[in-house]
Amino acid sequence: MEEKRMIEGRRPVMEALRAGTKITRILLQKGSRGKPVDDILAQAKEYSVKVEYLDKAALDKRATSRNHQGVMAETPPFRYTPFADILAKAGDKPPFLVLLDHIQDPHNLGALIRTAYAAGCDGVVIPERRAAQMTPAAVRTAAGAAEYLPVAKVVNLARCLDECKDAGLWVYGADMDGESVYTTGDYQGGTVLVIGSEGEGLGRLVKEKCDHLVQLPMQGKVASLNASVAGALLMYEVYRQREGF
Repeated sequence: MEEKRMIEGRRPVMEALRAGTKITRILLQKGSRGKPVDDILAQAKEYSVKVEYLDKAALDKRATSRNHQGVMAETPPFRYTPFADILAKAGDKPPFLVLLDHIQDPHNLGALIRTAYAAGCDGVVIPERRAAQMTPAAVRTAAGAAEYLPVAKVVNLARCLDECKDAGLWVYGADMDGESVYTTGDYQGGTVLVIGSEGEGLGRLVKEKCDHLVQLPMQGKVASLNASVAGALLMYEVYRQREGF
């Protein structure tokens, strides 16, 4: 039997309801009040979602974090999107994908997914092993974006990049020793942006598959930025170029 997933926090639960995510029940802390709670109750009533009232101790016991804000939603396990479906997605603009090379921290994963969605990305790709997955912590940090942005899980990142290149996408890897500054890249065509792990950066095989390696200029003695911060800067450069501002 598949394990249930808990979405924790007022905004993530509200976004899950709005996105039409299958929710089996909502757990609400007794005495919770305010407009966000009223909105959640209204949406739950509209979609005929059962609401159960529990005390704080009971919610804390079920939560993976202490920041559930008195609201949790029980859903089926997170559903990854097949990579082929993301790659085949056709739109008015060339595809923009983000591939995460073994990000370890689920909070970084969630933050990157949140930024990717805001920056107009068509999908995020993560490896199946040795990397953070779409846990409740990652989903909560994504603040609702995980309910809208497709996330694929693949066995082999290098093979995945080969498929992207065969489909006509250009692959840009973020690397501290990149040959050019990230703003010089041309991201207006089909683009894959590759972000490396927090400690190791890009893996050797993944780096070899990149068409271009770009770097963020740095001052001072700090060698690199947090993965989610670096990823945000790169993604918004893609967005800026595509939107023409």
